[in-house]
Amino acid sequence: MSRSEIALLCQRAENKFIGVNSGIMDQMAVAACQKDHALLLDCRSLEMRQVPFQLDNYSIVVTDSGAPRELASSAYNERRAQCEEGLAILQKTLPHAKSLRDVSLDELSAHRSELPDVIFRRLRHVVSEIARAQDAVRVLESGDLQTFGSLINESHHSLRDDYEVSSFELNWLTNWARAQPGVLGSRMTGAGFGGCTVSLVGKSEVQSFMKNQPVEYSNATGRRARCWECEAAQGAQVLPN
Repeated sequence: MSRSEIALLCQRAENKFIGVNSGIMDQMAVAACQKDHALLLDCRSLEMRQVPFQLDNYSIVVTDSGAPRELASSAYNERRAQCEEGLAILQKTLPHAKSLRDVSLDELSAHRSELPDVIFRRLRHVVSEIARAQDAVRVLESGDLQTFGSLINESHHSLRDDYEVSSFELNWLTNWARAQPGVLGSRMTGAGFGGCTVSLVGKSEVQSFMKNQPVEYSNATGRRARCWECEAAQGAQVLPN
């Protein structure tokens, strides 16, 4: 089977058996990523592009907040339903919009009065996040890690304020990370309400970051965090004996 076929079967299991109305991004990342690259994925056509992910003197640090995620699955389905409701409203005057990826930020702003505030903010997150992903490709290809870090921060702000899937713990971790030397950006990742953050940290500061963040986080929240220094690795594969 192709990588896309494998990912689609895994998505079907999550949708039909587990009951989470998830997209295809996670499954494609596991199936198709290449070492030292980021994956630009068109979730409609499943067209993929491998983007060089050269961090030079920086590393990705993943921090597990240790916070339970009971709300994540139900909130995911709720957010998806809100986006579908907003798209249906927009389609009355934007017939070309088959999905939110067909709506520009200018078009969304022009029709703001037609949308309930919560629905508008949900849509603004999705539309702006698509634009940020496209901007991220451009800055990664040019080696502009400072701007890439800023996009990471903007993404978290949008997830926190417009999509409302962050939490006290995730906000604490990202705020702490951004205040540290050598950190270009930090954001939550995954479905939210717990789980992990990802931070872009200078290699010379990684050990100090990973030592101090769990200690100060525990003092502030009473929870135990764990950190890992990560790199862009090959996706799932069959290993030889």
